[in-house]
Amino acid sequence: MPRWVNLLLFFIPVLLLFTAGHVYLYRRLVHDVTERRGVRRAAQVLLAVGFAGALSVRALGAVLPSNALRGMSIAFLLWMGLVIYLLTFTLAADGLRALARWRARRKAPAPSEPESPERRVLLSRGLALGAGLAGTAVTVHGTWRAFHPPDVRDIPVRLPGLPKALEGFTLVQLTDIHIGGVLQRRFVDELVSRTNALKPDLIAITGDLVDGSVEALSPFVSGFGALRARHGAFFVTGNHDYYSGADEWVAYVKSLGIQVLRNRSVVIGDGAASFQLAGVDDWSASRLGEPGYDLDAALRDVRPDRASVLLAHQPSNFDEVAKRGVGLQISGHTHGGQLFPGTVVASLVWGNRDAGLSRTENSQLYVSRGCGFVGPPMRVGAPSEIARIVLLPG
Repeated sequence: MPRWVNLLLFFIPVLLLFTAGHVYLYRRLVHDVTERRGVRRAAQVLLAVGFAGALSVRALGAVLPSNALRGMSIAFLLWMGLVIYLLTFTLAADGLRALARWRARRKAPAPSEPESPERRVLLSRGLALGAGLAGTAVTVHGTWRAFHPPDVRDIPVRLPGLPKALEGFTLVQLTDIHIGGVLQRRFVDELVSRTNALKPDLIAITGDLVDGSVEALSPFVSGFGALRARHGAFFVTGNHDYYSGADEWVAYVKSLGIQVLRNRSVVIGDGAASFQLAGVDDWSASRLGEPGYDLDAALRDVRPDRASVLLAHQPSNFDEVAKRGVGLQISGHTHGGQLFPGTVVASLVWGNRDAGLSRTENSQLYVSRGCGFVGPPMRVGAPSEIARIVLLPG
């Protein structure tokens, strides 16, 4: 199926839901609360501008200077997040109100006096105030968490076949950074500084490094050239890197001194004190007409009697990876859902592979929640992280 058809099938339901959400919020938080024409008109304008801006935020880059674009992008993306939480709390309040009415009717089945218009308006105003305050509070907290530098998370992993000499080997994972119109050089420099302070043995960047072209983003991404690790830094592609021009980005990342594993493996360490590190291109690349993911090629030189680690952007196909005897796969992609209720959706889609460490047969999978964000610049219930994976003999 052509890519534009897939995009259309995704965009139409999202557009319909987004439209319905704005109409519902206007009805419940404005129309039912006040009859003042000026307030209603102002709310209509605000909702219309927010709606149009959120849908066209990417297109603004073609007509606005970068600084202006960044400010407007943040504003409109935050609007998307605010709408999500206004809807969440308004729907929850309406649901509780409907439940209370249902329970009251069950207890008193006889016809009761209808609710007065004054009481209805009072309840509507209380709902609007409560939902507005709660939605704004969660939006502010989620925004602070998103722009705050990721916390370091320590994950000890027992890797089958790891030599005793490599006990305590530290692999720091950075993933889903999404450098683009919102996250730029300041975020990169802070991330690099925090990573280097961990004195890692190896750094793995597991995809979705960027959202944009090399021409536009290289001044920001160049900061990753300052990453330092005893055995170097390695990169594998993610789906957003393909949207942004994977071949161009691979060439640029190499120019920073970062090794790229495109369906191949390398040996980390010397002699017996070593393990094999493999990397694959993104799982979804084939849907974009690219060669993409090739597990056979990535594992061609991986020996079954030696400890092995696979870098793969998505946790997809891990069952097959486990059958091949790979000791550990390190992935990202899911963002852990990034923000509630996305956290629930991620859990439904990925199960115990939405975030954290899981096991299948004798293989383990670690999925990071990522360092950056995509869409609304918010993190709610899925904090960003720098994963420090400490390898131990299995």
